[in-house]
Amino acid sequence: MSRLIIEPGRTERQYWRDLWRYRELFYVLAWRDLSVRYKQTAIGVLWALIRPFLTMVVFTVIFSKLAKMPSQGVPYPLLVFAGMLPWQFFASSLTEASQSLVSNSNLISKVYFPRLIIPASALVTALADFLIAFSLMVATMAWYHYWPPWRIVLLPLFIGFAFLTALGPGLLLTALNVKFRDFRYIIPFVVQFGVYVSPVGFSSAVTGQWRLAYALNPMVGVIDGFRWCLLGGANRIDPDGFMLSLAVTAFLLALGIWYFRKTERTFADVI
Repeated sequence: MSRLIIEPGRTERQYWRDLWRYRELFYVLAWRDLSVRYKQTAIGVLWALIRPFLTMVVFTVIFSKLAKMPSQGVPYPLLVFAGMLPWQFFASSLTEASQSLVSNSNLISKVYFPRLIIPASALVTALADFLIAFSLMVATMAWYHYWPPWRIVLLPLFIGFAFLTALGPGLLLTALNVKFRDFRYIIPFVVQFGVYVSPVGFSSAVTGQWRLAYALNPMVGVIDGFRWCLLGGANRIDPDGFMLSLAVTAFLLALGIWYFRKTERTFADVI
């Protein structure tokens, strides 16, 4: 006969082990989010291709034709696309993760499981959109007869970097959004503003004393890494700036996990 042992502090001690034990719930939530992502839409997953394509066209016209920004020796649409892929993954991850706890309030208030599973599974939806949009990047490179350098084999490392860059702020914002619903209005503004302070539509042309300050935006390191892997040429990674972006990402990830875990036990009562 099985026994149920109840002891104080067991949940805290077993928390990270419980993340693995509840991995099937992670798969279920991720699959549910994917299955309803484009449900009852006329063109379905084509939205994952149309949005980045239209954004690429607009940014190419604004930054290449009007602002005359340099393209680092590659076709400007490719420069934009290589920067837009990680940015849209970050923006979608931030938006999906920040609303994930509120949208799963019924589940949170009924059963125990590590709540961190919910925002983490929300990032899978953004990752699926990223992979679909990446196929359009491949088609665009083929259109321009542009072949990536050997460094493309390192791209999975930068995809992981982008995932961690989105996870830290995502955990922080989703925990804050449970208590302060104002953040559902703040997050779209942050995403809209962030695209202009990140090198999405232009190359990382900031140099000199402002370079390290610019690298405080962790997406600078992510985008530079994507372009370095996909495009090569004059697209390079500034070692000092990249290490600073890594440090900021690690800090935000630690802060997000710490605050999420600190407030996690109150989610069911507040939500």
